[in-house]
Amino acid sequence: MINPNFVIVGVILQTLGSWSYLVDTLKGRIKPNKVSWLLWSISPLIAFVAMIKQGVGITALATFIVGFVPLVIFIASFFNRKAEWKITTLDIFCGTLSVLGLVFWLITKVGNIAIFFSILADGLAAIPTIVKSYLYPKTENSTIFIFGFVNAVIALLALNEWNFQNYGFPIYLLFVNALLVSLIKFKMGLVIKK
Repeated sequence: MINPNFVIVGVILQTLGSWSYLVDTLKGRIKPNKVSWLLWSISPLIAFVAMIKQGVGITALATFIVGFVPLVIFIASFFNRKAEWKITTLDIFCGTLSVLGLVFWLITKVGNIAIFFSILADGLAAIPTIVKSYLYPKTENSTIFIFGFVNAVIALLALNEWNFQNYGFPIYLLFVNALLVSLIKFKMGLVIKK
């Protein structure tokens, strides 16, 4: 275990890592799907609030930043004419899960329900980017996902209590970022297809 304050380093790295994705979005080099990035902001922010309500300390910042950065990219995507804004069945399903998480949380007062549904919604929202990264890795920028992976590792190393409200979202982030990095940076989809 490392000092929980190291989470701040992860937050800073995640923010710096998102800079190139933000710039690429604003310059039109990449085409983020607005719905995916909106959902990627909502789910972690819901989980962050649930974590805070359940007493998770500073390590919850690792989850906050992975909600805040997509919110900034979502906003920036409106300045990118190539960015897509189409609502699919998957988008509706993910949004419904996020709302259900909030409703169940309000009814039961159990924050882990909101965290679980947030992880599920965020994971489903990642599917279009995972597929795109598998098929067309050059259309994505891996830097944001590399730093997302580092942020998740730091958050997990800083935990002093291993329970779902503490480790649920960081473990999910570790796996989804590792997958995206392997598909984008190392072009594993193209390797597998060969």
